[in-house]
Amino acid sequence: MAKALSKSQIASLIAEEHDLPKKTAVEILDQIARLAYKHAKDTFTLPGIGKLVLRNRAARMGRNPKTGEPIQIKAKRVVKFRVAKAAKDAILGSK
Repeated sequence: MAKALSKSQIASLIAEEHDLPKKTAVEILDQIARLAYKHAKDTFTLPGIGKLVLRNRAARMGRNPKTGEPIQIKAKRVVKFRVAKAAKDAILGSK
């Protein structure tokens, strides 16, 4: 399996493709990340890639893996990422 691209590598590729300075490409990536963090509570969509959604996870019973003892897991809010259909089709191929 190939190694994941770093932020610097992604910025370099964007900068080359659009004739931008690398510093500008890094600033664009940082701005997208800031927008995602700020608007995730309202659902943040990155067209063609997916969306960040905030969900409430209900309290539930779990089990301590070491002792086998049942434990109560508290309710909490979690961030999830839903992959867009276009991204799935581009990566996995259409059926």
